[in-house]
Amino acid sequence: MIKVGIIGGSGLDDPGILNNPEIIQADTPYGKPSSALSAGKINGVDVVLIARHGEKHKLSPSQVNYRANIYALKNQGTTHILATTACGSLKEEIERGHFVIVDQFIDFTKHRKITFHDSFENGAVHTAMAEPFDIDLRKTLYKAALDLNYETHFGGTVITIEGPRFSTRAESKMFKMWGGDIINMSIATEAVLSNEAKIPYAVVAMSTDYDCWKEDESPVSWEEILEVFNRNADRVQKLLVNAVSNIK
Repeated sequence: MIKVGIIGGSGLDDPGILNNPEIIQADTPYGKPSSALSAGKINGVDVVLIARHGEKHKLSPSQVNYRANIYALKNQGTTHILATTACGSLKEEIERGHFVIVDQFIDFTKHRKITFHDSFENGAVHTAMAEPFDIDLRKTLYKAALDLNYETHFGGTVITIEGPRFSTRAESKMFKMWGGDIINMSIATEAVLSNEAKIPYAVVAMSTDYDCWKEDESPVSWEEILEVFNRNADRVQKLLVNAVSNIK
C-alpha cells in the first residue's frame, strides 16, 4: 500500500492539504524530528506531512534534524517521499516562480550528520548515490506540473550549501561554473538519508531569486524568498495533490 511522506519546506508546512489530519508526536533514536507529524489523506492516498524547519520556521537549515525526520517518516511506513523547497536560480532561464524537478546534487554542506551509520561495527555501509532522486517520482512530479501548465524544468543539479548565510558573489559564480542549476540549503542532506533508508525520494524546487551571481539585480534576501514562495504556495500544493494522486 502506498503511503507518501511529504517534507514541507519554506512557506509550505501547512497540514491543511490533508483530509482529517491526525497529529502524531514522534521520537526516534536520533532525537526528535523538526515537528509533529500530520497524518491524513489526499484523494484517498495515505500521507504523512512534516515541516522541515518546524512550526513557524524556527529551525535554521543546520539545526534541522534530518536523520530524525527521515527516520520518523520511515517508521510511519512511508513508501515514497516528496519534498518541496525554495531555491535560488543559477541559470537565466530558470525564472522566479519556475519549478525544477532536480536529478543531481552537489553537497557543499560542512556540519551535518549525513548517514544513519556512524559506525561500521555491524558491517560497512556505502550507499550508491549515482542517481539520488527517484526517476518514477520525478516523472510523476513533472507530469503533475505540466497538467497544471506550470513552467517546469525536468532535471537540474542543485547545490546544497550549509547556510544559514547566503553565498558570496564569488561562491555563486563558482557554483555556476560547477554546472549547478539551482542552490538551496537542505536537499542533498535529505536525498542522502532517504537513499540510505531505501525510500524513493524526489523534490520539487521553486525558484525564488537569482542568488547573487546576477550583478544587474540586487542580491537575494530572505524577505524576497518568502514573498515569492508565499505568493505561489497554492501552486505548490496543487502540484503535490496532483502528484500524490498519481504515484504508483
